[in-house]
Amino acid sequence: MPCVHAGYFQRFIEHARSQGQLVVQPRMGFGAVEQMRAGLSAVSALPCTTLGTITLDSYTRVGDYQSALQCLNTGSPLNGFPIVTHSLQAVQGLLQGLYSAQFPIQIRHGTAQPQAIFKRMAALGLDATEGGPVSYCMPYSRLPLAHAIEAWAESCRILADASAYGHIESFGGCLLGQLCPPSLLVAMSLLEALFFRQHGITSVSLSYAQGTSMAQDLGALRALRELAADYLDGIHWHVVVYTYMGVFPTSEHGARRLICDSARLAKAAGCERLIVKTVAESRQIPSVQDNLDALNMAATAAHEPPSDDNPASTAYYEEVLFEARLLVEQVRNLHNDLAVALMQAFARGLLDIPYCLHPDNPGRATTHIDPYGALRWGNVGDLPLPPSCGLSTTGPGIRSEQLFEMLHYTVNRYDQPLH
Repeated sequence: MPCVHAGYFQRFIEHARSQGQLVVQPRMGFGAVEQMRAGLSAVSALPCTTLGTITLDSYTRVGDYQSALQCLNTGSPLNGFPIVTHSLQAVQGLLQGLYSAQFPIQIRHGTAQPQAIFKRMAALGLDATEGGPVSYCMPYSRLPLAHAIEAWAESCRILADASAYGHIESFGGCLLGQLCPPSLLVAMSLLEALFFRQHGITSVSLSYAQGTSMAQDLGALRALRELAADYLDGIHWHVVVYTYMGVFPTSEHGARRLICDSARLAKAAGCERLIVKTVAESRQIPSVQDNLDALNMAATAAHEPPSDDNPASTAYYEEVLFEARLLVEQVRNLHNDLAVALMQAFARGLLDIPYCLHPDNPGRATTHIDPYGALRWGNVGDLPLPPSCGLSTTGPGIRSEQLFEMLHYTVNRYDQPLH
């Protein structure tokens, strides 16, 4: 098996960080080699600091390579790039002259059992991907959590054996991020990063999805960075912010404001990378031009003079720091092997993702949005958060209309007419 290139992704991030630059990154993926290469080429030519993304199709995500092949043979559209189905030579041709230390490329996929994808990455010399044993099992898959954990442990070893510089980004900070209090997002991102390290990965990133409150997000990201420095000492790590992952504004002005706010958030929190959505997000699969426009817009917003610190963010920082550290420690205390600890944590309800319907998720925890726009715990179920925090374990459940209002909180706020 060919050796993965020596840390293109990690070195690129480290260089951008040393220059004080925010790396902006699209999520695009296309089925045809020619179209995918054209998209990557266009991104690489931008004047802002960006890197490439190859997002895989939904058939590849579930291991249905035959359906992906049928689409390629018949010219049927795919919603991403079938990296396992295309021949190795075809994908090598796609990367030739593009993939380099100046333009790293990350594979994004959404797969609970990604061994075949990791093997293809290693064969191609690609060094960066994302996901995780929990975050790509819940809620994307109905695969039993134990099987996903086993698959991800094997996948980590595949990448670690191919290179000392293989990089995995935890998707844990995006778990139903628009409805999940930041402390659980922070804890899950850290736990998955620790899982990666336990299985030989020495370069990781921790994700965090833009939420419903800028002040709360700033505090949460400050807590995430502090905890990462504590728990991940000795390996490379950085933080990646995601433009809002929930229902997206339908108006152009609303979408633009939300994208720019995500860039301002990432920059103000000292984060290294931003996954950028597009203005077209609510109505279609974004085109290459949609992605280019969004990347330029985000890069411009990130260079704006910083606004004054929001004093409320300090209180959120202290709250998230306390809760997230408690969750991480409770899980780690269950077993030295994080694979075992994660299984036990969900079985006991020490981890519980609100509104996630996966069979292995306890499903007792709920949330609400408070009058200040911050995501709060409703019921905490069996989460190990002390009663002194004022949290309820037996409060009323949430009604369907309340859930609908929460899901549309951000889109309603950003789509309001400009005055």
